[in-house]
Amino acid sequence: MTSVRRFLVFQAFLLWQGGFLFYASVVVPIGGELFGKMDQGQVTQRVTDWLNLIGAAWAAVFAWDVLAAADPARPRRRARWLGWFACVALLGVLAWLHVELDRMLGPDAAFDRRAFRRLHVAYLWVSTAHWVLGLTLAWLTLRAWRAEDKTMARG
Repeated sequence: MTSVRRFLVFQAFLLWQGGFLFYASVVVPIGGELFGKMDQGQVTQRVTDWLNLIGAAWAAVFAWDVLAAADPARPRRRARWLGWFACVALLGVLAWLHVELDRMLGPDAAFDRRAFRRLHVAYLWVSTAHWVLGLTLAWLTLRAWRAEDKTMARG
């Protein structure tokens, strides 16, 4: 079961983090060139729903991993839980910001470019913090798995 758990955590992490990085670094610039910023923004509006949903799926399997792992290092386990709580909180902030941005783009909304830009910049910073925190948790997870393997080998 350990291998299945780790595989699922790894795959969910790759899909979430890899999807975010690929989309932000490749798709957005190319889409902006080909379609213009406003049309690319409509694509991003829908894609980020999926990225956030995938982030939530990762958070579920990550929580399972922290609960199930036989990591003997309490500080690392605590750090993984704190990171998980922070990731879930940031995901909640992203969901809220996304709803607010959608509301500003709605058919009945009077578009306020300055207000939209402020909220969009906040969304980008929260997304970046979420991504960096995810990388930190990946590092801690690899260390936890290594310690778990040593514990099981002594077993």
